[in-house]
Amino acid sequence: MRTPSWVLWVFLGPAAAVMAAACLYPVLTSLQLSFYDWSMGTPWSEARWVGLEAFVRAFQDEAVWRSLKTTLMFAFVSVASEMVLGIALALALEGNLRGMAVYRTLFILPMMIAPIAVGLTWRYLFDAQFGLLNAILGVVGVEPLGWLANENLAFAAIIVADIWQWTPFVFIMMIAALANVDSGVLEAARIDGASWLQSTFLVKLPMVMHVIAITLLMRLIDAFRVLEVIYILTFGGPGDSTEILSLFIYKTAFVGQKLGSAAAISVLLLAVVALLSWFALKLSNPLKREERP
Repeated sequence: MRTPSWVLWVFLGPAAAVMAAACLYPVLTSLQLSFYDWSMGTPWSEARWVGLEAFVRAFQDEAVWRSLKTTLMFAFVSVASEMVLGIALALALEGNLRGMAVYRTLFILPMMIAPIAVGLTWRYLFDAQFGLLNAILGVVGVEPLGWLANENLAFAAIIVADIWQWTPFVFIMMIAALANVDSGVLEAARIDGASWLQSTFLVKLPMVMHVIAITLLMRLIDAFRVLEVIYILTFGGPGDSTEILSLFIYKTAFVGQKLGSAAAISVLLLAVVALLSWFALKLSNPLKREERP
């Protein structure tokens, strides 16, 4: 017996209404603001219509492209590292090892910490005078480093903080995926003489490739939206070496008081994130997989 369509609306209606109020309204407001030149604190009646001027300026602004390049570099390095480490940890801890529950709990703790707390923690660790990292370097006879005062070291610092916080997400996703791998297929591979490497890379990982792809896209989406940790750690400095696009939008809106330009760049960033989300939904649609012969 087929479920009536009104039943779906009864269950999904409240959630859809909340999502529309919490997400759709700010998006539409931002889109409207991108067509105006308006400063915070002035009446909306004084806002000046500029049309697509803010979008044109965004495409012509070298600072936007520089922030986009920094964002792409940050996303590529951090997400690639998280995927490799998360998959490696999942493969190492997927068996029934002694103390497995303790290990898994410890690995997911960083993901449960608020981003502001993560940023403050790593800022203290990277502190040039009192940081733990420089204290360790001093024990082995290495001069203290200005981690957050050097462009290359500061960029490495935000990547390390992101890897520490979000590798557990990849670990959880892969542990769940590997737990559902058919043990009969792996047993057949062992009977055929496959080594651990062969059964892992030629049998096990290909069977969970759709989960790997979804996890990769989800982490890319989050990497484009990250703000709090970098805001606390470096605020985009030194210079603009760690100024990712979301932080550039924040500075444009609340430091430069160019709300229209910030809204236009936000719309462009939303388009990129929406495209990645569309790919994730295409890959994770279980109903589409069930329709395949």
